[in-house]
Amino acid sequence: MPNPHRPAVFGRRDALRAGAAIATAGLFAGAAAGAASAAPGRAGAASGQAGAAAGHEAPGLAGATRQVVNPLIRQRADPFITRHRGRYYFTASVPEYDRLIIRASNTIGGLATAPETVVWRRPSSGVMGGHIWAPELHRIDGRWYIYFAAGNSDDVFHIRPYVLTTAAEDPRTGPWTVAGRITTHLDTFSLDATTFAHRGKRYLCWAQHDPALGPGTSLYLAEMSSPRAITGTPTKLSTPTYDWETRGHRVNEGAAALIRNGRVFLTFSASATDANYCMGLLTANESANLLDPASWHKSPRPVFATSRENSQFGPGHNSFTTAEDGADVLVYHARQYEQITGDPLYDPNRHTRVQRLRFTADGTPDFGVPVADGPVDLSRHG
Repeated sequence: MPNPHRPAVFGRRDALRAGAAIATAGLFAGAAAGAASAAPGRAGAASGQAGAAAGHEAPGLAGATRQVVNPLIRQRADPFITRHRGRYYFTASVPEYDRLIIRASNTIGGLATAPETVVWRRPSSGVMGGHIWAPELHRIDGRWYIYFAAGNSDDVFHIRPYVLTTAAEDPRTGPWTVAGRITTHLDTFSLDATTFAHRGKRYLCWAQHDPALGPGTSLYLAEMSSPRAITGTPTKLSTPTYDWETRGHRVNEGAAALIRNGRVFLTFSASATDANYCMGLLTANESANLLDPASWHKSPRPVFATSRENSQFGPGHNSFTTAEDGADVLVYHARQYEQITGDPLYDPNRHTRVQRLRFTADGTPDFGVPVADGPVDLSRHG
């Protein structure tokens, strides 16, 4: 039965579900039209990197796309990788849900063994003293911002979105300060905030529980007045209605934006965080009003899901980045097994993975299936 002290109406984590990069290049309200989006060690050293110091490859290697090995980074869920000035930065949820980490490397493969810096730890009590989930690292107007979700020490599932910021050029050095909580239209369970700029405007997309809709979480979109605040009335983009969005629990969460081929694509993750977890896709024309729900089309089927053949289960909570040669790369987590003992939230083995993202003839992302463990070529010709 549900824990009486834990509301059984929210959508993200299995413990709550009883009953139920975008790499921004410093753009904000004056963003150039058609701004492109890009979007995260132990296992998975890049092929041919044996002589390179972890995270400190020679500059000449930064332009040479090489194979990487999946899983790229073990026990790092909700991965986010962004590229800034030729350098890759990685952050993700850690199994303890107690801190925010960053890695850096000149190559994607180098992130596997790059040193991990803890840039922030949750306080021992009070607000933000509970579970820490799904950080994203964004460069906006010359500053770094980390968007993440946090609970309170007296209720670890009192999840709300927060922002940290630093003026440091290297986000690993900080210091990071709490910019505050992002206030949305409801004071309810809300998480997985991501931001992107398009045609001179910056947007925030996040997942939130609306009691009027019953159990679960839906996706919302709003324009931002600053990197730490939204403005206007949020638009509900998607509610879990398809069978593949409601397996185990009713979930839409973990959105990521990709602007390509005249369209704005928003991926999201659905269902319980076990082998049912999968990805859906929302699509809008790049010239459309993104705050009009009618501008968006939802894929009727999941675009990325469990591959038993490749032993990859519950792939999702993705981000996007580009390889060293500019090829689009899908970043996501998955488990290597299907059977989980206990609550999937506390199973630590969601590993960060990467693979080449291709497109169909009409310009739609072709996600394929989660590739098997082992080397993968991220280059344009891979």
